[in-house]
Amino acid sequence: MTTLLATTSRLQKLHCAACRAPYPAFSLQRVSACCAQPLIADYELQEPLSKAAGIQAPENSMWRYAALLPLLDEANRVTLGEGWTPLLALPRLAARYGFHDLQLKDEGQNPTGSFKARGLSMAISKAKELGVTGCIIPTAGNAGVAMAAYCARAGMRAVVVMPRHTPQAFKEECYWYGAEVHLVDGLINDCAARVRELNAAGELLDVSTLKEPYRLEGKKTMGYEIAEQLNWELPDVLLYPAGGGTGLIGIWKAFREMQQLGWLPATLKLPRMVAVQAANCCPLVETRAGRQPNCHAYVGQPTIANGLAVPRPLGEPLMLEVLSESKGLALPITDEQMLEGLRELGKEEGLFVAPEGAAVWMAARHLFRTGWLRPEERVLLLNTGSGQKYLENIVGLA
Repeated sequence: MTTLLATTSRLQKLHCAACRAPYPAFSLQRVSACCAQPLIADYELQEPLSKAAGIQAPENSMWRYAALLPLLDEANRVTLGEGWTPLLALPRLAARYGFHDLQLKDEGQNPTGSFKARGLSMAISKAKELGVTGCIIPTAGNAGVAMAAYCARAGMRAVVVMPRHTPQAFKEECYWYGAEVHLVDGLINDCAARVRELNAAGELLDVSTLKEPYRLEGKKTMGYEIAEQLNWELPDVLLYPAGGGTGLIGIWKAFREMQQLGWLPATLKLPRMVAVQAANCCPLVETRAGRQPNCHAYVGQPTIANGLAVPRPLGEPLMLEVLSESKGLALPITDEQMLEGLRELGKEEGLFVAPEGAAVWMAARHLFRTGWLRPEERVLLLNTGSGQKYLENIVGLA
């Protein structure tokens, strides 16, 4: 493994996502005190940094981008080898439906089986650096598994709160990592309420989506990888399954950072971003369509795509900003459509993806059929996890 200097990171400060008020990046932070909104990490991006100097190329993990990550001392790195997942061409499906260039980034190949490994590796590493001894999380499944694993790796206490209907595979994995697991009737917002009760004294760091600044920084590495793996070009359209939305926000943040660094041309047209949600729980779709002012009172229903059952995401304003800037859209996909997508990706491309990954494929099919996607465009799908953990949700339905 490449040895990094303690001063590698270009982290400067944090700012409030709502009013941009500055916050120090070298002490423990949660949400902003001013607006109770996410805090976003800022880096020194004006000073020259070549790709050769900024990328630790022998490091085949997300840590190859350590200069643009917030960890100050590599001794605090808590890693299981997350990141640097493959981009896979989908030639059979492309030929069947008329796509010129169709690819999928398979985040199911991460440790713990999902993209959550990136965010939780970063969050737990930074928590360790700041002296945290235990963490708590409300989860639909994969994030709790990842937190439990990385807390075990770091020697920290882990408390996971998940819906009772979560597939047993997620619960069992948390138990095996030694986490304390609490089951709640309801969705992730109900779990968040239980987290507040359990952590009333504030003894644990709440690593809920966007309630601390650093899960976002782990997730943004998907954006850096996409650019590097495509030889510093970008897809025309990127489809992403958005529950809490950290990955959607993080990928866009990465694209903007790379433009500031000069790694991507400032004039480069960035991808149109598509946020794919479950029809059973699609607050972003409803807000963007103007059918509600925001997600604060939205009531969702369970879905086979557990990670999309997020009825009131804290990051909704940031997701809406990404969709607006990129001229993208939000689209709902039914559970029945996800099952069709699972079958098709499995039989045609040998990929057993999470239902969330199947949802983005079905969204691509729909958008191609309506003409929003054009045949000559480069289209990239994000599969966020392995289908193995969802068997309880889908066995007997396929």
